[in-house]
Amino acid sequence: MDVERRMELILRPPTEEVITPEELRTLLETVERPVAYDGFEPSGLAHLPFGLLRPIKLRDMIEAGCRFKLLLADWHAMINNKMGGDLEAIRRVGEYFIEVWRAAGVDMNSVEVVWASDNASDPEYWKLVLRVARSVTLRRILRALPIMGRVEGELQEAAQVIYPAMQVADIFYMGCHICQLGLDQRRANMLAREIGPKLGLWKPVAVHHHMLMGLQGPVGAKGMDDDPRIDVQISSKMSKSLPETSILVHDPPEVIERKILGAYCPPRTEEGNPVLDYAKHIVFRAMGRLRVEREQRYGGDVVYETYEQLRDDYLAGRLHPLDLKRAVARALDELIAPIRRHFETNSRARELYEFVRSQEITR
Repeated sequence: MDVERRMELILRPPTEEVITPEELRTLLETVERPVAYDGFEPSGLAHLPFGLLRPIKLRDMIEAGCRFKLLLADWHAMINNKMGGDLEAIRRVGEYFIEVWRAAGVDMNSVEVVWASDNASDPEYWKLVLRVARSVTLRRILRALPIMGRVEGELQEAAQVIYPAMQVADIFYMGCHICQLGLDQRRANMLAREIGPKLGLWKPVAVHHHMLMGLQGPVGAKGMDDDPRIDVQISSKMSKSLPETSILVHDPPEVIERKILGAYCPPRTEEGNPVLDYAKHIVFRAMGRLRVEREQRYGGDVVYETYEQLRDDYLAGRLHPLDLKRAVARALDELIAPIRRHFETNSRARELYEFVRSQEITR
């Protein structure tokens, strides 16, 4: 596969930002199979960003020839007080995460699952964490706290101060050329790009994907990023710790429909519209089309072959919000159905799901 095609795969939505495209091109020209990674704190039930969006971008990266590592950041989750800081419970949630990816159609033979606790058993890892921490000021570390969903004023425990240094160390310890994470992790990736050359290491390429919006629509900026546009996107993201704003991969059809029908969806408006957001970044990427069913007096059924066609009709008022919502709800249910079915029919998966569902989710 030529470099142009590989660039196209990595750059296409839901990718939203690459730092920098020139460095990415050079990397693809010089490294046949660059290592890319994403990391997740195991906590809570899977929602659309995890169960549908992540596999879409993961398949792009694998097709582009990347060796992909999925880091199950169990120690990071413990530091961030996920699952009450219970490492055994966090580990079980990590196993549940693997089942979600498998149910979503991810070829688990094509990715390497890495547990942070395995990395942490190596003294060389902690040596690298200390080297990173010695190369940056405390103020710079505190600015990176949004990667763990917190701002400086929300710091709860001293252990949380080392979290950004651990995340940067993860990148170099695992030999990653590409940090392919959500926009909410950009501060850690920028820190890694800054520190790598200081330590005589490399400067990783950052490929950030879009953050799916919660059902509530946009919320005010919370200081998650210096760029106001990105700040709002991160602050408004769908969060599984707020189930009323999320669609879970276990939600039955009637719940999906109820949630979508209640979603913020202003007419003739694209910006800040979560229903169009799901259509663009999930439905059209996964299905390539969207069928809208409506009565003949309202224009009859229509099949949109591109998101741009859908958007243009919606902005012009030719597509009503209610018809859009019902179509997106049906499409999401169709995409979620195989995941839901896997957890209903696979005993091991069902056991893990019941365990995670029984836990109190901590932010």
